[in-house]
This record gives sequence, C-alpha cells and structure tokens, in this order.
Amino acid sequence: MSTFMANKANIERKWYILDAAGKPLGKTAVRAADLLRGKGKVTYTPHADCGDNVIIINAGKAILTGKKGEQKFYRTHSGWVGGLKETPYRILMQEKPEVAMRVAVRGMMPRNVITKDSLKRLHIYADANYEQQAQKPVALDVE
Repeated sequence: MSTFMANKANIERKWYILDAAGKPLGKTAVRAADLLRGKGKVTYTPHADCGDNVIIINAGKAILTGKKGEQKFYRTHSGWVGGLKETPYRILMQEKPEVAMRVAVRGMMPRNVITKDSLKRLHIYADANYEQQAQKPVALDVE
C-alpha cells in the first residue's frame, strides 16, 4: 500500500458556488478558502494545488458583524511618504464588494506560491449574475 500524492495529472477540479447574501463576510471567506485549497478532499496534499473552482455571488449583500463597518479599514500604501490611504469597510462594501471579499479570502490562504494559482480560480460577483453557467457549479451553503 502506498501513500497518494496529488499532482497536476491526477487532480479533478469541480466548480462550487457560494451565495454570500445575508451571510457574514468572514464565514463566506473561510468556506471559499477551504474549497480553493482542497481541504475537504480525501486526496488533499498540502504541497500540491489540489483545490476547486469557487464562484461567490451576492458579495455586495454580505454583512459585517459588530462594529467592523466603522472600525475596520482597508489600507493601501503607494510607497511614498504620506501615501497611506484608508477606507472604512462600510464604504468599501458599498463601492467595491468584490475587493473586500477577495481581501478576506486572501487573508485566509497560506503565504506561499500555491496561493497565487489558487486565487486565479476564485470568481467574485457583487450580484446574482455570473458568467460560469456552462460549468454547472454545485451550490454550497455557508455555515
């Protein structure tokens, strides 16, 4: 009996869809990160990219619990002196909910080379319309 090691030749990728409407941003991001990494698969291999494709719809309708809308900030820095820009998450969720969701999912992924390829399989939409109907994604519930 030998140990199974996943590689590009024997990985089977599926399509999943998550509906973020009325669900906390963080819980949706956790579920998406686990699917992107393939943590729920029997054939999970930590050093191989064996995750699935994930579509998140209704990202604009995700909720922030507690006082995160006012107290949590999305920060970017240009690299120049005084180049720090801060945007409260309340405003970010109104203007660019896809960015807020992508940042949350990225923060829950490991800091390694596999993450870059995994995030290419993440598709986020602010509303219920999405382009991947031909892939017949399986709807999953966010717990």
